[in-house]
Amino acid sequence: MSSPLETTPGAGERRYIMITGAAGGLGKAFAVECASRGWDVFLTDLHAAPLHSLAAGLRATYGVQVRVQPADLTEPDGREGLFAALRAQRLTFWGLINVAGLDYEGRFYECTAGQIRTILRLNIEGTLEMTHGMLAFRDPRATFRIITVASLAAFYPMPVKATYAASKRFLLDFSLALREEVRRLGVTVTVLCPAGMPTTGECIRAIEAQGLMGQLTTQNTGTAAAQTLDAALAGRAVVIPGAVNRLLHFLGGALPPALVARLVAARWEEAHRRRALHAHPEALPGQPA
Repeated sequence: MSSPLETTPGAGERRYIMITGAAGGLGKAFAVECASRGWDVFLTDLHAAPLHSLAAGLRATYGVQVRVQPADLTEPDGREGLFAALRAQRLTFWGLINVAGLDYEGRFYECTAGQIRTILRLNIEGTLEMTHGMLAFRDPRATFRIITVASLAAFYPMPVKATYAASKRFLLDFSLALREEVRRLGVTVTVLCPAGMPTTGECIRAIEAQGLMGQLTTQNTGTAAAQTLDAALAGRAVVIPGAVNRLLHFLGGALPPALVARLVAARWEEAHRRRALHAHPEALPGQPA
């Protein structure tokens, strides 16, 4: 499948889709899915080595054009350096997938000031500036597709993930507002709101600690990426992968936010207890000293 463009590029002209956080689990899934559809991709992440490794694999497997540029999206200089590279290469884009984001799970008062700042700088500041900056590189002859990764946590107050959930709520509300602003420009905005995803060892351990509910709400990254790309091409606003997650979203919307926060807190406390027991099985009752 070729790039979903309304016009054909001129001789020697390539059009790319930008993927931030491309070396992570979900970013890599988006990169593979885009490349498998025959789309040329531009990948950015913090470190160069995993980007170049991924790029080599995509070129060899799918025969697409892949460009990479490492950048620290938490810093203004890092973002401007990326944009400067795009200007120097005279590149044109038909899409942006904002995947880059992070969380430091734990009680707010136990997080460091640096951790809190980093969440805000990457999840909010970095995503907004990437979105704003990439609009300058869009091809006006074609629909420009923006995908921003929020979270199912965007719909709830989330104890133990308070800053992260609030940052994702910001992205959800921002994206829905931006969607209306840029509609007349031929730009679509789609927000992905997944639950747990097995993207890192830490994420997998957190999912396991949640027991059955963690297993039921977890989604495969490749499936989520494919579904989201299809939704973006169709111009849909919000994607929540998984029937269980959509049900949770519906039920959560019917409950008072304070009650949701208390239920979430109870769930996380139980998950943390399980993780602690898994890490220190000698603490289990009845175990010999």
